[in-house]
Amino acid sequence: MAQTTVWGIENIGEIQPIKDRKKILLVADSSFPYLSIRNEIELSLGQYVKFSDFKANPLYEDVCKGVETFLQEGCEAIVAVGGGSCIDVAKCIKLFCRIPSKAQWLQGPWEDSGVPLTAIPTTAGTGSEATRYAVIYANGVKQSITHTSIIPNYVLLEPKVLITLPLYQKRCTYLDALCQGIESWWSVNSTDLSMQHSAYAVANLIDNMEAYLVDNKQDAAQKIMDAANRAGQAINITQTTAPHAFSYKLTSLYQLPHGHAVAICLPHIWKYMIEHPEKCIDPRGEKHLENTFNHIAEAMHCSSPSEAIQRFQNILERLEITNPTAKNRLQELDILQHSVNPVRLKNNPVELDLTAILNIYKTIVQ
Repeated sequence: MAQTTVWGIENIGEIQPIKDRKKILLVADSSFPYLSIRNEIELSLGQYVKFSDFKANPLYEDVCKGVETFLQEGCEAIVAVGGGSCIDVAKCIKLFCRIPSKAQWLQGPWEDSGVPLTAIPTTAGTGSEATRYAVIYANGVKQSITHTSIIPNYVLLEPKVLITLPLYQKRCTYLDALCQGIESWWSVNSTDLSMQHSAYAVANLIDNMEAYLVDNKQDAAQKIMDAANRAGQAINITQTTAPHAFSYKLTSLYQLPHGHAVAICLPHIWKYMIEHPEKCIDPRGEKHLENTFNHIAEAMHCSSPSEAIQRFQNILERLEITNPTAKNRLQELDILQHSVNPVRLKNNPVELDLTAILNIYKTIVQ
């Protein structure tokens, strides 16, 4: 589906449902009261009902409350203002709000509810504003909701919201975007278009890292937000690969933010892949994969994939992103080894069996 992107909070009135003065469900996370653009948003929406009753890792029950609010208040459109979890909640409210049977909400079949959804991301990294995916938790189990209709119809990108983010959050979301750009590039599902998005994202994330994370410059923030959005567009085409699959249990086991967990996995998995080209499962073959790794390295201003891996490690050190330390190493490694979702590994260009998974985790967990 076509998505309309608007730059700058001053242009929020260009978004059609807002221009049409539809009654809005404003889905906003805990950062909303402190946003520099809050007043502009509230003044532009006209009639709106705010919904913030959801957790950082949103539950199915949270979405149910959101749907109930949407219906009871007679809302006609949804605007999400926040990070990836907030946007995911809004996506699920849009998807479920016209399905009368709750039994279908998690399992489908789904269809487009026709409710206009606008996303205003307040972080740069998750890419949720550009993808057909949403994550919620039901009975403690992560549920991945996928449907093309939940790609937001409108996206408003305002880089000044990034300036006041806590530094560690900026680092983690930045790394999430960088990992998405790299993973989408080597995914077995990559296309010419996704690789264009990846190349743009990786190059701009690398080139603007210091100005964004160290100097906190607004022009760099704009470039990072743009690059993170492009990484999201790439992932929307390709899906994620092994670093993401490895990251999820690290997040819950060691209470690591998502971007932190993915980033500490990526260089070790990349190293394994360049050392085992014979295990390539991309139907385009080993040469294609070798060329892809070389192109990623070039975008990172490195002469080889090995040098690029070292540069990635140097970035983690520069940003003080450390690896977790196990309390019961054998038990935790066993949990991690058997936690990896095999579906995501199908997108990875090099086969990873249980032995390889364990050995890689041994290099990640101290």
